[in-house]
Amino acid sequence: MTLYNLELEKVTRRIHDMGARVVGLQFPEGLKIHATQVARHIEKETGARVIISADPCFGACDTADRKMAGLVDLLIHFGHTALPLDYPVPVMFIEAYSQLEVKESLQNALKLLQDYHKIALATTTQHLHFLGEIKDFLEDHGKEVVMSSGTSTRLGQVLGCNFSSIKNLDAEAYLFMGSGNFHPLGIKLFTHKPVIIADPYRGEARDIEEFADRILRIRFARITKAREAIKWGILVSSKEGQYRMDLAQDLKESLEEQGKEAFIIMMENLSPDLLLPFLDVDAFVVTACPRIAVDDSNMYKKPLITPQELEIILDERKWEDYQLDEIMFG
Repeated sequence: MTLYNLELEKVTRRIHDMGARVVGLQFPEGLKIHATQVARHIEKETGARVIISADPCFGACDTADRKMAGLVDLLIHFGHTALPLDYPVPVMFIEAYSQLEVKESLQNALKLLQDYHKIALATTTQHLHFLGEIKDFLEDHGKEVVMSSGTSTRLGQVLGCNFSSIKNLDAEAYLFMGSGNFHPLGIKLFTHKPVIIADPYRGEARDIEEFADRILRIRFARITKAREAIKWGILVSSKEGQYRMDLAQDLKESLEEQGKEAFIIMMENLSPDLLLPFLDVDAFVVTACPRIAVDDSNMYKKPLITPQELEIILDERKWEDYQLDEIMFG
């Protein structure tokens, strides 16, 4: 049994209802190992031909709809919730909810939350269906629980580029259900409140504080180095969900007003290899996926800076007001 519910009956029913003859499949990296199994099931149950996207997929901002336009009648996108974007082909989003047990991680998290009464909940797509269980668990142990929906996000949901659901909540601490560090890091930086991670994959809980301190030290070092940069590259993604050319133009103007050179460089998937030819560029600012500069900074030889970090470099923002970059939809 897979760790995630891929809802294959729902998928095959949609294919039958549409009469789709060619179906595209797209998975994030963690689910891509199931691609051929899913394709086999669909072809056997529906008679449709399947085309699997092997390109990297980092979110609903990164659908393969444009690449598969004219090739497929329906694209099935696994692992994310829909964003308010225009798709040239019909796209069916399957959230792929986790089927793990969460009780052990919650019990461990409760120990770290013992000094706090009012707790805000947040999670990612795969664990949204656990929020009711988590709320009941905390309330059974005397906690008050608050949640909110955000701009284009569901109740309690955070994205790597959208933390609107956790802002302005009157909470003493935050509990994040999930396995990674980036989302709880964002919650910490936006709220400046304690953030505890309940990790159902390991059955453990941990505080994000130490990780956040380490990341902030790394980011401060990148910002300090980038202050010396004279020639800048402003990186723009051609993906519809990450495309921010207006922002890139504004950043170019800001840099040039302070006597810097700035060049807009556009690509689909940002990678260190694509930047190798730009040896004369001193630093880069990323308008694509907000996670790239933070998660992958050690992969790049030149400083990779977010738009908010550039504001610090240009003395338009104070270090004390440091925040992660966000892309808002809707």
